[in-house]
Amino acid sequence: QVQLVESGGGLVQAGGSLRLSCEPSGFPFTAAAMGWWRQAPGKSRELVARIGSMGGIFVIDSVKGRLTISRDDVKSTVYLQMDRLKSEDTAVYYCNRVPAYPKWGQGTQVTVSS
Repeated sequence: QVQLVESGGGLVQAGGSLRLSCEPSGFPFTAAAMGWWRQAPGKSRELVARIGSMGGIFVIDSVKGRLTISRDDVKSTVYLQMDRLKSEDTAVYYCNRVPAYPKWGQGTQVTVSS
């Protein structure tokens, strides 16, 4: 059974940093591309960053240079380092395989105060 557990969110001032973690289970992590999505109030969920099983990385333009995705295949964990946060980064952040499984975790709330 696929389980996705996100953590590390919180309230931070603009310009601050957070590090999100995701510990998935129920599927072969090392063979999977993984991604971080976010959903802001009133908006659709969007893919923010993706990391392939071999480490290839994609991030959307609006977060380039500020958000960094990484993975630790020994710990079966995927991370999102968030630096120089902006108010528009406020959202619930989710991780999932790419392509996404139908089941999502609870997400972790990131709130950036200006």
